[in-house]
Amino acid sequence: MKKVALITGATGGLGRALALEHVRHGGDVILVARHAAKLQALSAELRRAAPGQQVASVVVDFTATNAAQQVFAAVQALGWPVDYLINNAGFGGGGAFVTRSTARDLAMVQVNATVPTALLKLFLPGMVARGQDHTKYSRNQGAGNRSKSFN
Repeated sequence: MKKVALITGATGGLGRALALEHVRHGGDVILVARHAAKLQALSAELRRAAPGQQVASVVVDFTATNAAQQVFAAVQALGWPVDYLINNAGFGGGGAFVTRSTARDLAMVQVNATVPTALLKLFLPGMVARGQDHTKYSRNQGAGNRSKSFN
């Protein structure tokens, strides 16, 4: 199997661009996002762009308390070893903190920090064991772009 990238927040912006780039360079992808229709459309686009590459998708809403475990279980069922973990899903708060909804801010922490951390804890041991500890934590929301490598 070719190098596999698991990309969260795959249906738009940076996630979509990274998925296209990865398949065009000969890799397979596991796309993760919350909208099934958008995932289906992107999967079809990637298959047209790179017919020899494998594309799988996992529909998960990261505000769910067991989101990371859902992704991990789906990937384990596929049997694809993840070589690159790209945590790209996320959203910004918008507006003044003091007036924003507490529920929305807690959902933002879940999506932007809790789930990516849990995914890293779930996938990294296998990646390290295979010598493939390539991870990327991308943020394209908020005050500026941030990217942190954990290898």
